[in-house]
Amino acid sequence: MSKWMKCTLGDIITFQRGYDLTKSKMIFGQYPVIASNGIIGWHNEYTTETPSITVGRSGNVGNPFLYNGRSWSHNTTLYIKEYKNCDKLFIYYLLKELNLKNYSSGSAVPTLNRNHIHNLEILVPLLKEQQKISKILSSLDEKIEINRKINENLEEQAKEIFLENFVRNEKNYTNWEKVSLIDIANYLNGLAMQKYRPKENEESLPVLKIKELRQGVTDKSSELCSCNIDSNYIINNGDIIFSWSGSLLVDIWCGGTCGLNQHLFKVTSDKYEKWFYYLWTKYHLDEFILIAKDKATTMGHIKRENLKNAQVLIPSDEEYKKLTLILKPMIDLIIDIKIQIQKLSSIRDELLPKLMTGEIDVSKIDI
Repeated sequence: MSKWMKCTLGDIITFQRGYDLTKSKMIFGQYPVIASNGIIGWHNEYTTETPSITVGRSGNVGNPFLYNGRSWSHNTTLYIKEYKNCDKLFIYYLLKELNLKNYSSGSAVPTLNRNHIHNLEILVPLLKEQQKISKILSSLDEKIEINRKINENLEEQAKEIFLENFVRNEKNYTNWEKVSLIDIANYLNGLAMQKYRPKENEESLPVLKIKELRQGVTDKSSELCSCNIDSNYIINNGDIIFSWSGSLLVDIWCGGTCGLNQHLFKVTSDKYEKWFYYLWTKYHLDEFILIAKDKATTMGHIKRENLKNAQVLIPSDEEYKKLTLILKPMIDLIIDIKIQIQKLSSIRDELLPKLMTGEIDVSKIDI
């Protein structure tokens, strides 16, 4: 068993409060401006050396963020100004495990005080073991990031093929049928899940709401619903989900089985392949976002009549089959990679507490 040392967080790192920078004063440059929710812009000056490790000071309190480069740390963050004989990447994973949100103060607007968290008592292994732990965890994060970039590239390629064939190439459209989104797909609105809570000793499912759709996964804070809801409202990996109220977005869900909440559409079709109704729905998303912004309500949304008014072009059978041969494998691969990302993320999240508490001893592992 490796030797672990008792110390305070301030013994191994020094936090510094970030610096204010309004949008009007940002001068576009190569350095990201990192706020409590991540990158919010780019600037021509930096405050923080690489790797830039910040935690949310206000707003998204306690959330650690890593950027492998210089950055401007916004005043909604605390950034690490000094490392004291410790592995920098190990510190990032340590901060994730510490869950610093629990140490925020202030009832109306919770904030994180650097002097307060400097005094936190922690246990850390020797530097050599720190390096091994960070290497194990960062190798998983690197694989996740590679997969995400592959999917971004696949999404962009699919979008370009779609635009080239359905938007830019006008000579194709003369004999193509014009219909609407509701003619090619079914848009099933979710349930008001507060009415379908699991009963005592009943199996449950996490509820898919806008928050979960945005982060791509359910978590411990996700609400639960009964497993015995209508099967049409149960979401599985690969299902197309369209948030039509609040934050409008369309995505392929690969975060595991869950129940569909209201304000989200499950998009399916008995007539067309997934690539077809997914890319057409995404194509109209910007238009729907503008419609939602014009709503004089607290939460912008679209209606079914907007789906009915969204034009879709139906290609000839020959053209449809040709495009299916190209685009179906791309969408299938995107789904497979998303599932791989979730599996890698689960492995990393299971390893993190075990490595950070010494439950898994890395002292004799040769890395």
